[in-house]
Amino acid sequence: MKQSIPLNDKRTTNGWCMYDWANSVYSLTITTAVFPIYYEAVTKQADGSNIVSFLSFQLPNTVLYSYALSASFLVTALLIPLLSGIADYSGRKKSFLRIFAYFGALACAGMFWFTGDNVEFGILMAVLASIGYSGSLVFYDAFLPEIATEDLFDRLSAKGYSLGYIGSVILLIINLVVIQMPEVFGLPDNTLPSRIAFLTVAIWWIAFASYALNRLPSNPYGKKAQGSWLMNGYTELKKVYGEIRKLPQMQKFVLGFFFYNAGVQAVMYLASLFGAAELKMETGELIMTVLIIQLVAIAGAYGFAHLSKLRGNIYSLVCMILIWIAVCILAFFVSSSYQFFGLAFLVGLIMGGIQALSRATFSKLIPENTTNHASYFSFYDVTFNVSIVFGTLAYGLIEHLTGSMRYSALGLSVFFILGYLLVRQTKMSVREG
Repeated sequence: MKQSIPLNDKRTTNGWCMYDWANSVYSLTITTAVFPIYYEAVTKQADGSNIVSFLSFQLPNTVLYSYALSASFLVTALLIPLLSGIADYSGRKKSFLRIFAYFGALACAGMFWFTGDNVEFGILMAVLASIGYSGSLVFYDAFLPEIATEDLFDRLSAKGYSLGYIGSVILLIINLVVIQMPEVFGLPDNTLPSRIAFLTVAIWWIAFASYALNRLPSNPYGKKAQGSWLMNGYTELKKVYGEIRKLPQMQKFVLGFFFYNAGVQAVMYLASLFGAAELKMETGELIMTVLIIQLVAIAGAYGFAHLSKLRGNIYSLVCMILIWIAVCILAFFVSSSYQFFGLAFLVGLIMGGIQALSRATFSKLIPENTTNHASYFSFYDVTFNVSIVFGTLAYGLIEHLTGSMRYSALGLSVFFILGYLLVRQTKMSVREG
């Protein structure tokens, strides 16, 4: 079907990359840096205990947070497939992207009112923000094969992630200055500076998402919806999933992606809590760790994209998975903040590359003659979200049973090993073997 916009249009592709710039402040400030540290601090009891009451259950605060993240990704995994079918049938990917982006941003704004005394409210806002973020990605990712030719997938995906790392670091540094020196801005030295950071994430996300949305096509294939969106959306989804059953290489890759992404996302979401709980690192040290990861990830995204150009996507992904296995094993033995910084450098090197190349690799496995990209990416993003459920749940459960996050980190290596065994068998083309 003929498109209404030309492929590789710079205005469009740059706009697409800018949504990474918009949403990555959520990934850094809310899921990795400020909110986990803030949450751990305000939910700690006066006697030093980390046990919190949630809906009459008594749980360690870090375990509750792991379980809450698992719940949010499970909800997203259940919701997204049907919505993606509707989006493909009606040609309204852009509308769904806008809805989820704004929904997630407003939930971040709601975190401003989380003070530690209202644990249920704080967890609810974290869950809703996670649903908004994860839900927006399926529609955002689905634009890639509609705005660019295959030879640009790796480069554009890497550029998007790199812009996200740069933008999120800029906002994080601004927020850190306010948090560390509140008196300069006439603010009290309490929880208010951190809570203001959650508001800035909401404003940044909405503002730059609006910029990106203005440059993305509304309905590139000119689809016209007729009849029931719900029933036809379900029919569209069923048709695509039937096609996927005939694509063994896509199935093999996505199953491998399921396992290694479970490990990647668990590390990303819970690394700060590991440093705080196991190494007793101060807030400043934890923030430094996060900044190391983000800055190195920029180079990692481009570096492994270049490696994939030379040796193929599968070769590049396998190399990164092997490094991830080493990271999990080393995390079990790390005993000082300096060792943790070194581990953070290694994580940053492979974090950006594996996320960018995973998205680009899946894009290349989608049949060229399809226009149902959101439905195909729902398959990818359902896998993405369910894998996070398993990863964070396994991490929290192992900590709950053993009393140590070290065993949780070691347990994640199993996910990477399984992912490695599956991905290395994937054949993308004659060139990549």
